[in-house]
Amino acid sequence: MANAGLQLLGFILAFLGWIGAIASTAMPQWKVHSYAGDNIVTAQSIYEGLWMSCVSQSTGQIQCKVFDSLLNLNSTLQATRALMVVGILLGLIAIFVATVGMKCMKCLEEDEVQKMRMAVIGGVIFLIAGLAALVATAWYGHRIVQEFYDPMTPVNARYEFGAALFTGWAAASLLLLGGGLLCCSCPRKTSYPTPRPYPKPAPSSGKDYV
Repeated sequence: MANAGLQLLGFILAFLGWIGAIASTAMPQWKVHSYAGDNIVTAQSIYEGLWMSCVSQSTGQIQCKVFDSLLNLNSTLQATRALMVVGILLGLIAIFVATVGMKCMKCLEEDEVQKMRMAVIGGVIFLIAGLAALVATAWYGHRIVQEFYDPMTPVNARYEFGAALFTGWAAASLLLLGGGLLCCSCPRKTSYPTPRPYPKPAPSSGKDYV
């Protein structure tokens, strides 16, 4: 039988990871402007996200510009967008499926095996959502590193990791961990005892006794 506490812990971790994935996707700080050059200007901060680019002034004023054209974006940004959105949608589906399979819920109480299978299916979907978020953030971060160390990239056009990228990594880790804990409630095959053979009757000697 699955441990209800372990199952609940896995669901909570996966749910927090799903919330983190939504926050990471919406945040504009996926990459921030690097001040690695000689001319350090701290009067403004430039950062970009999946949907917009922003400039923050030292006075506190923030100006953002939404990316207008989808086809004009580079392939890395488009793929990251798609993977994060797919991960969020899969996480939403996993929440409903795993909720049905939770032992603390009243659904499918008459079929314990089917109930545990629903929890496992929800855990598997959480794992896929976590992998999507992990691939998206890792791919985007690798692109930032490539551009940063590319000698053809101007010093004043280099970026570093933003807060949204770290949030995405944490969210992917929670999704994977929570999904793995939910998969631990996989129903095991019931082992039945081997039936004992009945004793064979003694062979008849051919003599009748009165």
